[in-house]
Amino acid sequence: MPYRRRSATHAIAASLITALVVVGSVVPVRGADERPNIVTVLADDAGIDIGSRRELFVDRHLIERLDGARLELEEPRDEGEVLRFDAPWEGAFSGYATVIRDGETLRLYYRGLPEAGADGSAAESTCYAQSTDGAHWTKPELGLFDYRGSRANNIVLAGAAPSSHNFSPFLDARPGVPDDQRFKALGGTSASGLIGWVSADGVGWRRLREEPVFRDQGWVFDSQNVAFWSEHENCYVLYYRRSPNGIRAIARTTSDDFLSWSAPVQMRYSDTGSERPSQHLYTSQTHPYFRAPHIYVATAARFLPGRRVLSDEEAAAIGVHPRYFGDTSDSVLLTTRGGDLYDRSFLGALIKPGIGARNWVSRTGYPALGVVASGEHEMSLYANQDYGQPTAHLHRYSLRLDGFASLSAPFEGGELLTRPLRFAGARLTINFATSAAGSIRVEMQDAAGQPLPGYALADSIETIGNEIERAVRWTSGADVAALAGRTVRLRFVMRDAKLFAMRFAPLGSGSRRIAPDSLQRRESTQRSGSSVGSLPASGNGAGGTRPPRKR
Repeated sequence: MPYRRRSATHAIAASLITALVVVGSVVPVRGADERPNIVTVLADDAGIDIGSRRELFVDRHLIERLDGARLELEEPRDEGEVLRFDAPWEGAFSGYATVIRDGETLRLYYRGLPEAGADGSAAESTCYAQSTDGAHWTKPELGLFDYRGSRANNIVLAGAAPSSHNFSPFLDARPGVPDDQRFKALGGTSASGLIGWVSADGVGWRRLREEPVFRDQGWVFDSQNVAFWSEHENCYVLYYRRSPNGIRAIARTTSDDFLSWSAPVQMRYSDTGSERPSQHLYTSQTHPYFRAPHIYVATAARFLPGRRVLSDEEAAAIGVHPRYFGDTSDSVLLTTRGGDLYDRSFLGALIKPGIGARNWVSRTGYPALGVVASGEHEMSLYANQDYGQPTAHLHRYSLRLDGFASLSAPFEGGELLTRPLRFAGARLTINFATSAAGSIRVEMQDAAGQPLPGYALADSIETIGNEIERAVRWTSGADVAALAGRTVRLRFVMRDAKLFAMRFAPLGSGSRRIAPDSLQRRESTQRSGSSVGSLPASGNGAGGTRPPRKR
């Protein structure tokens, strides 16, 4: 697909004024028979228009220069097992989990598969659990499908092979979506194509149409293929397994109606500069981050085939299936802002395998689709663990809100200078943490890098503490509304501090306490569907009735 480029004369002239900037603002480019696709373009002299969006430090999108500071991947906190795949219809090969926030209810979907077998077999089913806090999960007895003579189970889809192999649902955020299609899902194999499913409540599902909604050729679909409505791109976006170069990789396609899709585009990776990732990416789990939906986070499963860790004796001791300990895996963080490029600023693991042989087998540690708010200051991500073992389960990890990564400065100090940008809003708010001896100060500059009167470093009041949202202040106060729409740069001078996110917010935002994120999250703006929370539970997740952890 061709890129739209500015003329060389224009680009050279712009470079004399300011550095060329890769930005998230985009232009549509059409193929002969395709809907517009999103591509990256060069910024003009006015700078990056961030409006009042929250910007996370998960890439170098806003960064022009770092001096003594660096981007760091944060380490999720291990919160332990939350759901055991122990029902007879679930079992050791349960996986491909999805977590969705629907108002005050968290919904979990996963494949049930007691015995190893061919992808898309009739033995696979789609199972369901729910939670209100993300830590304690129940399996409601739904009474929808028979299993060995009983309907006392949590199965929401069965007898629909091959869809249950990798059934991947989402809550459709498209404005005006019909009530009976509030939830959508895709599932299927290369032989079947991806089959579309819809639901009003996330529990009762029906096939969208007889024929699949999307097909492709070659080594495709044998993964969790994930779709969503993008308010950033104003279309449905699908990221799916497509491996043209002998390595598990990712492609994307877009649609206006979830039925007709554009010609697929193979994703590229910033670390290789090509369509070939540096390691196998078994799943992508790409989805909009709920507090900054123009940024898609991908908590991808990294697979290392043939990298065997366990001896035969160690494998036998944990009861892992003989075919599932010859490889190992973990997870990594990728991000994208639309288009065909994944940013891989962080090559290390997001979630490292834990202590013990159970964590070092094939296809374990694969993250679930969906990062969800689970507290006033916290978000949760999940991973299937102990794959192919009697102890197979879902594990929870937590991070602070926006805290996938940070701009970090040591005690000796460090600085960030942003690229030229324009904003809308009246206060600069930041998500940050310092030590007792640390601090963050901010200088606002004009496009040429000169301090603006009243906003110079000497005018900046130290920001000290640990807050999800705090307004930056100068001696004249926090109001920056007079600078909205102008091209400015931000200079952050930091000492023993971390900066996770920034946002220019309306006047009145940025107090020391924020409302619970359940009131802020975009998912809650959807019409809340009927809850099945009152149905009898067929089993509880690990943890019983332990009260939520206090932080």
